[in-house]
Amino acid sequence: MTGDLAEMDEIRGIARQAAEFGRFDAVIHNAGVLHAPEAITVNTIAPHVLTALMDKPARLIYLSSSMHRTGSTDLSRLAAGTASYEDSKLWVTTLALACASRWEGTSSHAVDPGWVPTRMGGAGAPDDLTAGHRTQQWLATRCDVTPSSGGYWYHQRTQTPHPAAKDPEFQAHLVLALESHTGVPLG
Repeated sequence: MTGDLAEMDEIRGIARQAAEFGRFDAVIHNAGVLHAPEAITVNTIAPHVLTALMDKPARLIYLSSSMHRTGSTDLSRLAAGTASYEDSKLWVTTLALACASRWEGTSSHAVDPGWVPTRMGGAGAPDDLTAGHRTQQWLATRCDVTPSSGGYWYHQRTQTPHPAAKDPEFQAHLVLALESHTGVPLG
């Protein structure tokens, strides 16, 4: 499957391509960009639209960042296109935890891979690249993780996310804002 996750038509196209394969065992929303305005679309809107349009997999894993803790709960930034990287990561973390409470039979988690040496993280990033992806793989393949859904993870250990990410009221507001912005209901 190919497509540009910064373009709404292409995000929908990726969902159509995925539908040709049927239901996935696991979907890892791993794409990410650092700078606005693409950060909003790639980091938050694309995972929302793909989650909404694809058959519900057994497992959903969303890439977050420790920087989500300084993100804003001001959802007017979504429509205005002024959200920061930190905002986009708070919102995708919230989306992951909202999905965890919505769909029985689908586990959903958010993962902080750490500041790893990638093109985005830079060659001098101090965290372990292997450990950065290992948690995603582990959540996608293991049935015995605790919590079974709704966790925020860093190197196979749960962490405490921004309080808003676990707040059912903020989760509901975010989902409504994403549905309104994209025209795609989460279900």
